[in-house]
Amino acid sequence: MIAASSPDILKITNLSKRFGDRGTAGLKGVSFSIAAGETLAVVGASGSGKTTLARLIMRLADSDEGSIHLDGRDITVLHDELLRPLRRRFQMVFQDPLAAFNPRANVRRILEDPLRISGLAAKAEYEALIGAALERVGLSGDFMARFPLELSGGQRQRVAIARAIMTKPDLVVLDEPVSALDVSVRAQILNLLLDLQEETGTAYLFISHDLAVVRAFADRMIVMDEGRIVEAGGTEAVLANPRSQATRVLIDAVPRLMF
Repeated sequence: MIAASSPDILKITNLSKRFGDRGTAGLKGVSFSIAAGETLAVVGASGSGKTTLARLIMRLADSDEGSIHLDGRDITVLHDELLRPLRRRFQMVFQDPLAAFNPRANVRRILEDPLRISGLAAKAEYEALIGAALERVGLSGDFMARFPLELSGGQRQRVAIARAIMTKPDLVVLDEPVSALDVSVRAQILNLLLDLQEETGTAYLFISHDLAVVRAFADRMIVMDEGRIVEAGGTEAVLANPRSQATRVLIDAVPRLMF
């Protein structure tokens, strides 16, 4: 969790993105920051702009306006060779890791790729580093030889998290990382993420529609609606006293026994 004096690791300023011939806005002037070691949740209904925001931060798409500063450096103006050395500092865990993995690559290869691409370690060090990463996410070295289809959903997500932390990133974007898992496995993965954050000081941008999970996991939250931030603040404060209609709709959709 965040320390009071933690510096901002990510700062988003007036970020906007339009789509299509008519310039339909997918994101409209979004601004926020995340401190080192902090978890910021981004919540909103389907189509509110959460996924577009994640793609822009990860530089999987280009913004039309605004800036994205990672540890003080504007990454929106960097392309290809200049951006490549910085990619190790921001990683992503997807909702469906199976879709994000090469099905023909075993776990060893999946976890080796970030080391090879980033150039952070010599080839002779790969096996020890991969074994250590698997151990940190609760898997044994025996998993190196397995392929994604041989793993359970929870095991695949653990491998996805191991891949994300291989390069010791400053920021990990978590896009609905537990929504496809059953309740018991969901709790295990969330606890794993919290333990890793306490150990490494990594900041999380946690994208979710599940307010019960957000309440247990995030320090602060922002609520998006139609591409804009309509509410922001400490997680407990926002959920206890929602001021926007979009937030109230999300809260009303949560079963009372879970919230």
